[in-house]
Amino acid sequence: MKRVVVTGMGAITPIGNSVEAFWNGLKEGVVGIKPIDRFDTTEYKAKLAAQVENFVAKDYMDAKSARRMELFSQYAVAATKEAMEQAGLDMEKEDRTRVGCSIGSGIGSLQVIEKECQKLQEKGPARVSPMLVPLMISNMAAGNVAIAYGLKGKCINVVTACATGTHSIGEAYRSIQAGEVDVMVAGGTEAAITPIGVAGFSSLTALSFSDDPKRASIPFDKERNGFIMGEGAGVVVIESLEHAKARGANILAEIVGYGATCDAFHITSPAEDGEGAARAMEFAIKEASADKNDILYINAHGTSTHHNDLFETMAIKNVFGEHAYQMYINSTKSMIGHGLGAAGAIEFITCVKTVTENFIHKTAGYEIPDEECDLNYCKEAVCDQEVVYALSNSLGFGGHNASILVKKYQGE
Repeated sequence: MKRVVVTGMGAITPIGNSVEAFWNGLKEGVVGIKPIDRFDTTEYKAKLAAQVENFVAKDYMDAKSARRMELFSQYAVAATKEAMEQAGLDMEKEDRTRVGCSIGSGIGSLQVIEKECQKLQEKGPARVSPMLVPLMISNMAAGNVAIAYGLKGKCINVVTACATGTHSIGEAYRSIQAGEVDVMVAGGTEAAITPIGVAGFSSLTALSFSDDPKRASIPFDKERNGFIMGEGAGVVVIESLEHAKARGANILAEIVGYGATCDAFHITSPAEDGEGAARAMEFAIKEASADKNDILYINAHGTSTHHNDLFETMAIKNVFGEHAYQMYINSTKSMIGHGLGAAGAIEFITCVKTVTENFIHKTAGYEIPDEECDLNYCKEAVCDQEVVYALSNSLGFGGHNASILVKKYQGE
């Protein structure tokens, strides 16, 4: 099985539209949550979201291409541009059939569905746009990225709700390990802060109805009461170590383990003992042949819902035992909300930056400990701890669990 390394990263997030801006925001504890300004929320219980700001599609692609993409695809193409540039991947020198794409979206475009459904009701079926389907479907993020960069290798779209981003990178990792491709552009993207999106999650009682941005997304806090919708994209370039070294690439980190499981329990709630999430972590650690005592940091799924945070805590304890109390656990969602299909990919980028810079960001807004969630959730940032391994968890509606283990690159 081939070793797989990370050579490029790109991000569009509510606290910055580049990896550098995003990472600086995390280091500074910036909370990108504010009142929704994309539609009138007067009749909505949930009034806050973590919106991407100052995004201009034509800064990343030509205007004609942008018009043929919905926002979730635009985010993906924009994040890919940054990742490809950092990786220094010259497609003119690559065998395009050996470069693939694995970019998922949990939902696709709710915006175009809303717009065309209104047309259908008001003007009839003949007025529905012929572009509805190609703009709406979730695989078009991967498709548009592949078209933009001429990626002719394996091209897939993993859809596992909130675990989409992590599964997308994990399956890309597997594809390289198996020798199907040499390089994969991988990640997740989402843009679902729309009337129907917010209304749907509100009716599910999954969202926080807090009106205080600083106390809305508060993972593991005793007063947590739901997640805050986020959006954006995270895209990485990963490749076989052999390929990266042959082209003289700057290696950022190594992927050493990946686990994917299912709870087979409930459509929205994780398994009550965290068993499925625990198995995913176990698989990732076993694949890496890592000593659990050497793993000190977990980027948790940490949604700020009661069940998720409790059951994820139980899963961590089940895997690590007493060592769990020596670990640092944080939630990036405390600052950027829950990016749904983009979340795991953006959090993967956080893990790579954590092992390269030995900085663990705080869980913003975490103030009141919960006796049932009694681990170290990083009330303050940690800047004096070497981080060799970073374990990232994602848990999706439907019982989907994914864990991916990132390691500081230490050469041969």
